[in-house]
This record gives sequence, C-alpha cells and structure tokens, in this order.
Amino acid sequence: MDISQLFYDLFFDYTLRTVALGSAILGIVSGALGSFAVLRKQSLLGDAISHAALPGIVIAFLLTRSREPVILMLGALIAGWLATLFMLKVIRTTRIKDDSALGLVLSVFFGMGLMLLTFTQKLPDATQAGLDKFLFGQAATLLQRDVVTMAVIGALAIALLMTFWKEFKLITFDAEYAASLGYPVRGLDVLLTTLLVIAIVIGLQTVGVVLMSAMIVAPAAAARQWTDKLKFMVILGGLFGAIAGVSGTLISGSAEKLPTGPVIVLCMSVIVLFSMLFAANRGLIWNWFRNLKNRRHLRAQAVLSDLNTLAMQHPNEARGHSSAVLRAMSTNPDGVSLALSQLKEQGYAQELAKDAWALTQAGLDEAGKTSEKEA
Repeated sequence: MDISQLFYDLFFDYTLRTVALGSAILGIVSGALGSFAVLRKQSLLGDAISHAALPGIVIAFLLTRSREPVILMLGALIAGWLATLFMLKVIRTTRIKDDSALGLVLSVFFGMGLMLLTFTQKLPDATQAGLDKFLFGQAATLLQRDVVTMAVIGALAIALLMTFWKEFKLITFDAEYAASLGYPVRGLDVLLTTLLVIAIVIGLQTVGVVLMSAMIVAPAAAARQWTDKLKFMVILGGLFGAIAGVSGTLISGSAEKLPTGPVIVLCMSVIVLFSMLFAANRGLIWNWFRNLKNRRHLRAQAVLSDLNTLAMQHPNEARGHSSAVLRAMSTNPDGVSLALSQLKEQGYAQELAKDAWALTQAGLDEAGKTSEKEA
C-alpha cells in the first residue's frame, strides 16, 4: 500500500482511525503508569495482572451472556484487582517473596481462566465466540464506542495519577520515609496498583492477555534510558507508547492478515532497542564512545607522565626520548604511538627529531598540574 494513502486512511478510514486512536490511548496510559511499576521493580506485576484478568472476562460473560466490551472490561478489572490484593496479602503475611507471589498469582488465575474458557467454548450457543481473542488481542474489532470508553477510563486513571502525584512519587522512591510522615502507604500502594490494573484492562482487547505486560514495561524501560526525572519519564513513556500504537496500526494496516497487537509490541521493542543503543544518558553506543574517549585520555596522561619523569632525569630540554623507551615504561605499549600523536595535537609533546619525543612547556605545565592533583 502507498504510504501517502496509508496516512490518508489514518484520518479518513473509520476502521484504521478507530484502531489507531485506541492503540494510542492504550500506549499513553500504559506508558505513563508503567513508569511507576518499572521504578518500583514491579515489572512482572503487569504480566501477573494481565493473565489474572482472563477468568474475570470469562466469568463476566457467563453471568451476563454479553460480549459488550464494557462488561468484559469490568469483569477483567475485578479479577485483576482481586488478584493484586491477594498477591499483596501473600507478600505481607507470609515468607513468600515478591517474584514467587507474582508467579503464584499468574499461574493460578491464568490456569483458572483457561479452564473456564475451554468450558465456555463447549456451550451449545454461539454467543461465546470471540472470547479467545482476548488471549492475543483483536484490535480490528474496536468500535468508536470502545475507544470512547478507553479514553474516559484512561483519562480518569491519568487524572488520579496527577492528583496523587506527590504521594505516588514519595512511595515509589522512599516508602519508609512516606510512612514516617504519616502517609497511608498501604492505601496509596493499593490505589497505584489499581490504576495499573485499569491500564492493563483497557488494553486487553487491543493486544491481549499474553502481550499486555510488554505495553506496561517496554515504554517505561525505553523512557528510563533518556532521563533521570520522573516527570519526563512518565511523559516519554506515554509518548513512546502512543508512537508504538499508531505505528503498529499503520504497519498492520498495510498488509493483510497481519495482527495489530503483536505488531504494536514489535514496534515498541524497536523503540526500546533504539533507546538502549542511542540514548544520551545510558545508550550503549554513547557509552562505548565515552569509554573509548576516557581510555585514550588515560593513555595520553600516562605517556605524559612518563615523558615528564624522563625530563626530570635528563634536564637537557633538547634531549628527546624514543617511543621504544616509552613503550618499555608503559603498561599498554601498543597505545604509546597513538598517545604521542594525541599529545602532539594538544600541544603537550613535540618530536625533536625522528622518533625523539619531549614535552613542550605546555606539556610540562600540564604534567605539573597532574602531579599536584595526585599529591
């Protein structure tokens, strides 16, 4: 499909526009709230809650015999919330650690959900058709009313996040200090986790139970590479999530039978990989260049010190010293030639004759300053 036609359809085609809006809303909400889960080292919490929502979806259908998204989302919300409370109770009242409690909740609730889903698929009527799509999502089934519902619920979650911003920030970085100030840490913890449940629930129809955890963790992980400030991390997390949602929708819309949910997750993975490589603060590429620059600087400083030592032993300024002597003194002989060239460019060393090196006056002054710092 022509790219210009694809972007035209993004604004004027009902299905593509609806799916893109829903995916963008999901990305914004999950990216913003997922930042707190990542910072609190609860990345697996999204995986546990999303899997725990499956029995809630099936039970909501069995009780109402309706596949209305609002009803199914409500069932998923209740199941996810109960699973969260159960997990927190296990952690606080037993010796089971966080990761073990998460695994326990995930396996028990997801197993129950699969059992109920299998039972539901064997019912004689056809009203249960499509429930299995919640496993991997089916964004193409989004309707305008579904997007409106997602937008309202997501806006409520973001509004609560902004209302309790100071409290959430405090319990994220220092829960013990928050408790000493009299804040209801347990209540705030439950509220923040509930908002995370909401973010997961609104995305189940789009990316499904299995892949929803990626939309919680990945945008926040990418944003963390670019900033050390919580405010900017939340904003970037939401932005990255929205970009992944829209780009995944466009890519899946350009080819037949290409599922939107998995493509959105793949687009988010590309953003995470790019951030890990090129982010200014923590990018692997920039760290490699920074480490290379530091190694060259240290190597040049070592050769500068060796030349200064030789100059002190031979006061005659016209006397040069060969690179072979410097290599014998150096712990990294292979880097001496490069270090000499670097010192020459900086004006700290000069080649008096062929392979006869000595410090300039600027080099002697720099070596003296270095000696003073080390002393």
